[in-house]
Amino acid sequence: MFIRGRPITMYVPSNIQNYDELKMDLPSEKLELDWVYGYRGRDCRGNLYMLPSGEAVYFIACVVVLYHVTKQTQRHYRKHTDCVRCLAIHPGKVLIASGQTAGVDKDGKPLQPFVHIWDSTTLVTLQQIGLGTFERGVGSVAFSNADAGAFLCVIDDSNEHMLSVWDWNKNTKVVEVKSTNETVFAVEFNPADTNNIITCGKSHVYFWTLSAGTLTKKQGIFGKYKKPKFIMCFVFSLTGDVLTGDSEGNILTWGKSAADIKTLGKGAKETFQIMKQTRAHEGSVFTLCVLQGGALLSGGGKDRRIIRWSADLAPERECEIPEKFGAVRTIADVDGEELLVGTTRNAILRGTFSDGFVATVQGHVDEMWGLATHPFQNIFLTCGNDKQVCVWNAEEHSLSWCTTLEESGLCADFSPNGAVVSVGLSTGRWLVMDLQTREVVSDLIDGNEQLSVIRYSPDGSFVAVGSHDNFIYIYSVTEGGRRYTRFGKCTGHSSFITHLDWSKDGKYIMSNSGDYEILYWDVAGGCKLLRNRYESKDREWASYTCVLGFHVMGVWLEGSDGTDINALCRSHSERVVAVADDFCKVHLFQYPCPKPKAPSHRYEGHGSHVTNVRFTHSDSHLLSLGGKDTCILQWRVKRSGAADNKDHPNFSLPPSTSTSFSDPGNQREKELG
Repeated sequence: MFIRGRPITMYVPSNIQNYDELKMDLPSEKLELDWVYGYRGRDCRGNLYMLPSGEAVYFIACVVVLYHVTKQTQRHYRKHTDCVRCLAIHPGKVLIASGQTAGVDKDGKPLQPFVHIWDSTTLVTLQQIGLGTFERGVGSVAFSNADAGAFLCVIDDSNEHMLSVWDWNKNTKVVEVKSTNETVFAVEFNPADTNNIITCGKSHVYFWTLSAGTLTKKQGIFGKYKKPKFIMCFVFSLTGDVLTGDSEGNILTWGKSAADIKTLGKGAKETFQIMKQTRAHEGSVFTLCVLQGGALLSGGGKDRRIIRWSADLAPERECEIPEKFGAVRTIADVDGEELLVGTTRNAILRGTFSDGFVATVQGHVDEMWGLATHPFQNIFLTCGNDKQVCVWNAEEHSLSWCTTLEESGLCADFSPNGAVVSVGLSTGRWLVMDLQTREVVSDLIDGNEQLSVIRYSPDGSFVAVGSHDNFIYIYSVTEGGRRYTRFGKCTGHSSFITHLDWSKDGKYIMSNSGDYEILYWDVAGGCKLLRNRYESKDREWASYTCVLGFHVMGVWLEGSDGTDINALCRSHSERVVAVADDFCKVHLFQYPCPKPKAPSHRYEGHGSHVTNVRFTHSDSHLLSLGGKDTCILQWRVKRSGAADNKDHPNFSLPPSTSTSFSDPGNQREKELG
């Protein structure tokens, strides 16, 4: 095959008699989205709401998640084609509007952003709003309230931050106007009057009036009060005042004041003016939330505090969220007592003032690359540029534990005995951690460049460490994975190591490098490069993660630039191969897949290049990592013809006998999802 004009030679195994007559079919397995790990709190606001169904609505990557807080189940709205940026809940509490970023197609051409309005009970899309109108993305969205939610207001991410109002039932634009060149953080209709709209953001709060088809804006005047750099958020009090939270840490109360007819003449309108300033937080006020009885909650940035205020802004209760979760991004009221808190470090906490808060959703906060699945338990490990190493329970959909390293983790592998896991870092260091005690049992360094792959031999007696310095370092492993002794190093690649796999007998390694070489090594014989690659054509591989090789040649598109596929993984059954590509897709191909233009099942959900994929030990599930979208997707592997096995709640039966570990009563939700 050719990549970037380079010929890559591959030898046909002896058991394939007539290569030309091989037929590439779609695999009989399919994927079904089972769970979404993560929440986008670090750079989005207005992104967490409670529905009367008991579900919390939030988003990450291209998926809007409906998470039932007490049942701990998820449903997923998946009609977005790129990252979701904002959410609004209709006053009837069933319909949801979600806006997305523009995205690009696989040739890099920009696609058009839009807003979807959909039903949260059926997950049916009712309207697509604004295709061809919005630029770059949709930053904020809001439903009107006074007229049973007939109108939708949208602010896009263009330079002028265009503000448009839509009669969403008819899908018609009522009005459109440039709002400001400054960043806009929020928009809302006045709940009592659809003709009044408020927007806020960098150094502004605007009071808009819609009359005779045109929108006019009035700048909020700060007068004797210091003008804050950012108006971060606002809410309407039950008495009709507007309360803003700002970067000075103040809550300002804006009340209606009579029109100044004396200076402005007869046609003057009443205006909003600051009635009072309340010191609330050290650092910014990130969010405000009005409770049913008129009490107010405020969430702080720098001080990470949540404060409950009476209707006349006397502080009543307060608490501080733990530093590891970051600042308070947004607050959702569950039942007046219990709260959900979204944080800037991508966690959703649940709790009360009296009992404190625990995390129900957690995730990474930066690009992820390292992924490993346990050899016999349903747990997996992720690591990335946020220096966190996270161990997850795939059955319980929960974070088991997490630890912070001094450097970014880029690759990982569990030892075959399942007792330890190795993590390769960005500096050439690699750590071995005990899964029970979580202690580092070995701390080694090879070269001074980043490590891209680390893999134990099938019996666990060796580990291979592939580096960006073009070498593969081999260690012998003793004491159950606790002791490592340098055995040798594989020298011969002319570019950085990208992927490697061990042979089933544990004596040989196949490796790929950044210049698209495929090399084979005799490790047992002293880490020698096998010059005659023909000799390796019939060797059987314990794992298959190399992206270049005869058995996976067909996963490449014609004209690929060699970096289009970030990772692949053969299932343990050796029936399918999953592929992570640069275009936000996860693919499932048949295995072996040795012919170009092989067909695949394609799956969407990630909003960024997919950096890694791995099957769980029994092939019941596949995990995929999004790079910059910080999202982990867990897919159920379904064998076609196995649809009658809905009743197996079991995770670890082989895929041919079990397709799911849900209870049958959950089935309708699953199908809707």
